Amino acid sequence: MILILDDEPLILMDLEFAAEDSGHEALCATDCRQAMKLIEARPPRVAVLDVSLKGETCERVARELDQRGIPYVLHSGDLDRQDETVARLGAPLVPKPTPSDSVIAAAVQLAGC
Repeated sequence: MILILDDEPLILMDLEFAAEDSGHEALCATDCRQAMKLIEARPPRVAVLDVSLKGETCERVARELDQRGIPYVLHSGDLDRQDETVARLGAPLVPKPTPSDSVIAAAVQLAGC
């Protein structure tokens, strides 16, 4: 199971399809509140987190995943403004644009699933 957090509906849908095409169930969220509820209800094996969301960053979700020992990759095209967040989280970065199947493959490889 892969948690995907992205506030762009088309990117989220593309990542969801790529996850499913690779044989994994996708849990999709468009904001941190939704993602936190999903983590609580059905902890994923790995996550793909967009760094810059509407009005917030993914940091709260990343910290929760860290506490639970769940690996994640950061997926961002906003490196000029979010570089400090990316560095502070210290997770692998897959820059946008990267094909969705490659983003999912990076997450799956990280989790070893």
